[in-house]
Amino acid sequence: MKVGIIMGSKSDLDTMKKASAVLDEFNIPYEMVIASAHRTPEAVKEFVTRLEDEGAIAFIAGAGAAAHLPGVVASFTTLPVIGIPLNATALKGIDSLLAIVQMPSGMPVATMAVDGAKNAALFAVQIGAAFNKELKEQYVQYRKDMAEKVLADNAELQGAIKL
Repeated sequence: MKVGIIMGSKSDLDTMKKASAVLDEFNIPYEMVIASAHRTPEAVKEFVTRLEDEGAIAFIAGAGAAAHLPGVVASFTTLPVIGIPLNATALKGIDSLLAIVQMPSGMPVATMAVDGAKNAALFAVQIGAAFNKELKEQYVQYRKDMAEKVLADNAELQGAIKL
């Protein structure tokens, strides 16, 4: 099981590292590259094709502005592609969001929130958990831990209010 993470520019790296951090937390191997849909389309195709051959389960593609990268990745694979619209222009990522979410019929790309790299990785975890019982158990525990943290934060708040 492996996930491909791809971004079009080095300036996207800080956001995309949030996806790799989640995959690290779940011990899911990944490969991360910078390859542009417009400037290096052959590098994109080679990366996607190679990772698919190596057993990838999904691709996470971050893109700003015209945001073609997730769609280009989807054109090279039948595996799930998770698009992350990046805040890279004066439009604060809304242009990227619209470009990714409006993929043409027959070429689906799951679309996260602007700069939503963490959720993109968690979605990849969910995809893997559908086929891996151990990963599913780990993800269920992750969700329980999140809920317990919220309850603990509320208990702390309630204790502070009563003072």
